[in-house]
Amino acid sequence: MMNKKLKEKLKIKLEEEKRRLERQLGAFAKRSKKVKGDWITSYPEFDGGNLEEEADEVEEYGNLLSVGYTLELELKKISESLEKMKKGRYGICEKCKKPISQARLKAYPQAAFCKKCQK
Repeated sequence: MMNKKLKEKLKIKLEEEKRRLERQLGAFAKRSKKVKGDWITSYPEFDGGNLEEEADEVEEYGNLLSVGYTLELELKKISESLEKMKKGRYGICEKCKKPISQARLKAYPQAAFCKKCQK
């Protein structure tokens, strides 16, 4: 069983990381009003001007989609971990149902699997 002090430290760490990820996503995407936890990256608008600049914008848009997807996945893991804390299921491996080591949780508080099951 995890001690209360460690659990509180991990909760703070998760909340800080959640805010950081939301700031990063907010720099180039907006929260979806339709799907909870989804962020939408705006496609660039073109005026028929410089084709080279427009091609660069499309390439950057593609890069932002990839980055946004990665950030959204991490944000989802953090939100799920915070929800597990509320329900008293935090720190339990989703696969084998055994406790996740405190060392693993300290290094990666949003871990859903123990080291053995992660492989």
